[in-house]
Amino acid sequence: MLEAVFFDAAGTLFEAREPVGHTYARIARQHGLHADDAAVSAGFRRAFSSTPGLAFGPGRPPAEIRRLEREWWYGLVRRSFEGLGEFDNFNAFFEELFAYFGDPASWEALPEAEPVLQRLKDERFRFGIISNFDARLYGILEGLGLRRFFETVTISSEAGYAKPAREIFATALSSLDVAAADAAHIGDSAHMDVRGAQDAGLRPILIDVGATIQTPAIEQGVARVSSLAEIIEVMRLLRFTE
Repeated sequence: MLEAVFFDAAGTLFEAREPVGHTYARIARQHGLHADDAAVSAGFRRAFSSTPGLAFGPGRPPAEIRRLEREWWYGLVRRSFEGLGEFDNFNAFFEELFAYFGDPASWEALPEAEPVLQRLKDERFRFGIISNFDARLYGILEGLGLRRFFETVTISSEAGYAKPAREIFATALSSLDVAAADAAHIGDSAHMDVRGAQDAGLRPILIDVGATIQTPAIEQGVARVSSLAEIIEVMRLLRFTE
């Protein structure tokens, strides 16, 4: 019987207030590089897809992990703008960009996030987060009023593995002292969230925004919903389903 629910963070519980490519391009213009949003978005996707996961591992001092997080993002952002022009001062641009995405005001919780979490908490579910994010996530969750719902937050930079690696799910399970068979994982990525959860033995729930799903569907062990609001119903279906 299910007793714990893990959530992805960005894209599942909250989202950026404006498209990421737009933010990159907007702040870049303030530092002398003028490129349209589409070109910057394409550059970011290329850089992100070719960059190893944001994962450095246990056993490192917190200060070292924070340094490695910044270096990881520095390299990714630098590669995102390759061929798009020159900055007046790239370092100044990066500092502003990094701070922007660490500010809770740059993000917004999905309207249904808090009501869904409270409802499930009332039904005695335990919560954790599994995210391919860095330590800025802690402040974002606090600022959005969501941190209070979660017993544990497992981020890839500290765990040493990034989704879909089964090890990050194992780390999260251990943090709640719960068996994989008694846990579900909710996210918006078929590759990162569904595949990772399946490999680790958790029950995957995919939030497929825009999909035409009349009612929560469970097919081949994967539950699919079209919005976070439908999680309550699908959790009731799964809770007593072996």
